[in-house]
This record gives sequence, structure tokens and C-alpha cells, in this order.
Amino acid sequence: MKTRDFKTSLYKEMAAVTKALGNPNRLEILDLLAQGPAPVEYIADNTTLSIANTSQHLQVLKSAGLTKTERKGKYIYYKLSNEQVFQTWCALRRLGFSQNSEINTLLSDYRRKKGTLQAISTDQLIDKMKRDEVILLDVRPEEEYKNGHIKNALSYPGKDMKARMDELPKDKEIVAYCRGPLCLMADETVELLNKNGFSASRLDKGYAERMNAERMNAETV
Repeated sequence: MKTRDFKTSLYKEMAAVTKALGNPNRLEILDLLAQGPAPVEYIADNTTLSIANTSQHLQVLKSAGLTKTERKGKYIYYKLSNEQVFQTWCALRRLGFSQNSEINTLLSDYRRKKGTLQAISTDQLIDKMKRDEVILLDVRPEEEYKNGHIKNALSYPGKDMKARMDELPKDKEIVAYCRGPLCLMADETVELLNKNGFSASRLDKGYAERMNAERMNAETV
């Protein structure tokens, strides 16, 4: 094979990976799988895609080497293939935020209307938790909380918040987090709590980002 043809073949294989990433539904699936392994049914339910459509997207991701499967009982679970896939997703997201101003505009407009434009940083959270000034809520679905969560966080799925608000004290600040910067569950929770007399804010990072930071910096809350 000529050198030119060989190089073209290499870039073609690389393009297969980027092509798999070039779909909004598959990016959302990767964001969901960054929280932990999940079966097709769970992924479909949390992305509002049909099971058939979800399966097709998962097969594309698997063929590109971005996901793999494992059996748990009678269910097949999908998960990110390795840490590099997660890092690639984070890098792609950062690139989008830095190069596409529309992403920032859309999120800023949404959060301005929700009253959640300002967020608490990880360092601020650590300091407040040391002084026992805040209650940290994980507002992702319970399944994702069980897969892993930030230390000392309480599981309060967003869908249950209205029914469980009375369990929370109003003399402490409430900090909510969800999956990451493109996840809006924490914003919706904070808006609801503030409207009902609580002092609430969202964490500037989601679960997957926070755990990745801990692995990189050997830091825990």
C-alpha cells in the first residue's frame, strides 16, 4: 500500500470515532454513562429516546470503541470503555464552551431566568462543609447516586423534591449537584427550593467532574 493510501486509511479510522461523537443524542448518552454503567432501558428513559433508537446509538458508540458492555444478571449494562473516553468527552465539552458562544448564551439565559446563574465552587463547598454550614444534595436519580456520589451528599432525586422538601432544614444553606455543566436538574432543584423559602445554590461541577478532580488531585470533600 502506498504511503498516501495508508495515511488516508489511518485518518478514516480516526474519523469513525469523531463521527460517532457527531450526534447530540450520543453525546447525551456519553454524559449519562459518565455517571456509571446503565442498561438500555434506563438510558432510554433518561434521554426520552425510544429503546430501539437508544440501542442504535449505543451500537454506534460501541463500534467506535467508546463504550463496552457487561452483563449483570439478566441485563446488559453499557459503560464508557475507559478513562480516556471520559477525558475526551470532558475535553470536547470544554472545546464547545470555549469556541461556541451560543452554548454559553443559552445556558446563561436559562440560569438567569431560573435565578441560578451564580454557583458555589468546590473550594467554597469544602470550606462550608468543614464548618457544618451546608447540606449537600445529589439530585440525580437514585440509581446514579448508588453508582457513586460525592462524600456526605444526601440522595434527593429531583423528581421527589416537592414531596421531600419538608425534610430539609431552613437554617442551613442547601447545595445541589447533578451530572455536570450540561445537566439542569440542579438548577431546577435550586429554583424550587429558593421559591419555597430555602437558601439554595448549585455546585459549579457535577458528580463525574468532581470525582475526576479527586482522582487527579487526591482531594476529597
